[in-house]
Amino acid sequence: MNRLLVVLGLLLLIAGIAWPWLTKLGLFRLPGDIVIERDNFRFYFPITTMIIVSVVVSLLLWLFRK
Repeated sequence: MNRLLVVLGLLLLIAGIAWPWLTKLGLFRLPGDIVIERDNFRFYFPITTMIIVSVVVSLLLWLFRK
């Protein structure tokens, strides 16, 4: 359990450091992502991005298990 928490913490740290470069990839503005903008309100729900990230993570975990 401790090792899992350390690995998750490191992954979050790496993702936080790499965030400026990740946003430049255009991954978070895909067709299918829901964006609602009003006067003082902005709602963003990245459905397509979540599906792509889920598929990539699933494939990586599948490859590392073999």
